[in-house]
Amino acid sequence: MPYIKDDDGRLNNFAKEPKMYGAEPPNQNQQRNYLIMGIAAVMLVAGLVFVAASV
Repeated sequence: MPYIKDDDGRLNNFAKEPKMYGAEPPNQNQQRNYLIMGIAAVMLVAGLVFVAASV
């Protein structure tokens, strides 16, 4: 594990960094699911605003 000593003699330990990887674009099924969840979220917020306004 890499460490560095500062001027006062204390050790400064660093966490091990994870391997990096490139993100892949969503496939057709994931895009459809994102669209459905987005529509559901908009309907939920609109419903909550309607209920709050009607009270």
